[in-house]
Amino acid sequence: MKTVETTFRLNYTKEQYNKAREYVEDMKRHPKRVYWIGKEGKDDEELIISHIAHKILSGFYNNYDPSFAKQQILDMKSIKTC
Repeated sequence: MKTVETTFRLNYTKEQYNKAREYVEDMKRHPKRVYWIGKEGKDDEELIISHIAHKILSGFYNNYDPSFAKQQILDMKSIKTC
């Protein structure tokens, strides 16, 4: 299987930030959820930004809408690593 490393530059709204913050706060009340796998040692801000990126990229991948992409995904750089 080949590997690609990709970096995205995303734009997000205050509403998206606040929803992600609420999600992270909720997840803190459930420390045994699958959500926490691989997130050990990350601070709240990193968790919030990661959640925003995940939601934006998942939505873009599953529901292609060019106007959405132009507003939220500002840049993407990819390199083949293997």
